[in-house]
Amino acid sequence: MSKPIGSLVAAVAMTTALTGPAVAEEFKIGVLLPFSGVYAALGEHIENGFKLGLEHFKDDLGDHTVTMVRDDTEANPGSSLAKAKKMILQDKVDAMTGIVSSAVLAGLRDTVDAAKVPLIVANAGNNMMTGERCSPYVVRVSFSNGQVNRPMGKWVYDQGKKKVYLMAPDYAAGHQMMEAFKSTFEPAGGEIVGEAYPPLRGVDDYGPYLTAAKATNPDAIYVFFAGGAAIKFVKQYHEFGIKKDIPLYASGFLTSAAYVHVEGEAADGITSILHYTPNIDTPENKRFQEAYQAAHGKVGSEFSAQGYDAARLIVEAIKASGGDKEAFKTALRNASFNGPRGPMKIDPATNNVIQNVYIIKNEFKDGKVHQSVLDTIENVQDPVSGCQMN
Repeated sequence: MSKPIGSLVAAVAMTTALTGPAVAEEFKIGVLLPFSGVYAALGEHIENGFKLGLEHFKDDLGDHTVTMVRDDTEANPGSSLAKAKKMILQDKVDAMTGIVSSAVLAGLRDTVDAAKVPLIVANAGNNMMTGERCSPYVVRVSFSNGQVNRPMGKWVYDQGKKKVYLMAPDYAAGHQMMEAFKSTFEPAGGEIVGEAYPPLRGVDDYGPYLTAAKATNPDAIYVFFAGGAAIKFVKQYHEFGIKKDIPLYASGFLTSAAYVHVEGEAADGITSILHYTPNIDTPENKRFQEAYQAAHGKVGSEFSAQGYDAARLIVEAIKASGGDKEAFKTALRNASFNGPRGPMKIDPATNNVIQNVYIIKNEFKDGKVHQSVLDTIENVQDPVSGCQMN
């Protein structure tokens, strides 16, 4: 049985635009994140960002309040479903947010849709959840797997890399990200000379995979790995000694701000693509990073920014709805604002975020990895891909 172990109530009085006296409403938000297990660090980053977002934008709530009801998904679809049902039926939440694992998201989709309780996805990138299995009640403020890889195919080709070898873990996200890269690389004229999909877990030695990649004589290698696997792969690629001959391009989770400092010198020279990097030069990002680093003593990652923007989306929808809880559900799908990652809005045709993605250069100097923006692809929008909103 889950226990709400934390609540954050933010309310500031202000004059509303409503006719007559406004009724102050409490909005209960269920926060479902992994606080234990292999994804616990990501859950912490997202929750930290979410709390900071509520703090930064509380003045926009008027007399309304937001209360968090927090529980641990353990990245387990079965237990996550039980906890989500408890939040909906017993805690009577008005919306839920979080969700790191795409498998957890897939498991919650039908329950959320039937209950008509909005779920603001703050990480899980499975294309189908804002594609053929979309729902009016599933709104994604993070990314889709296709969105953060599709632009890289043509970009890599334009750098003169005509032959590329692909590598990613053997699960849905890995395959979706590689297919997204191919969808623009091959039409541009590029050739995929080989692909490898190591097991998601339990790989200690990527040497055989790198040997196979090198044997195809590619102009570049393009990969997706995340978390501990990313750290392991980057260090072994560096140690393998092929970096000088075969450059490495990647989905940006390979060199996430959450752990690139652990990769250190091995990350030098990697070019990646992602919807966020801590060095985006805007007032919104500066405010976010300064506050996050002051509160937590570390750089805010893309996961932290996703949590922050999830809170902002909820606040914006409450503000737009005037506290009406049915109008709030619709307002979530129509929100737009400038956040740490730049301009962003929800596409009402898919409920996926429309946002910039950034080509990122990783350089090791003065004892640490520096990330800088080489190029910006603006307003990247997913195709409808079978989504039919009812």
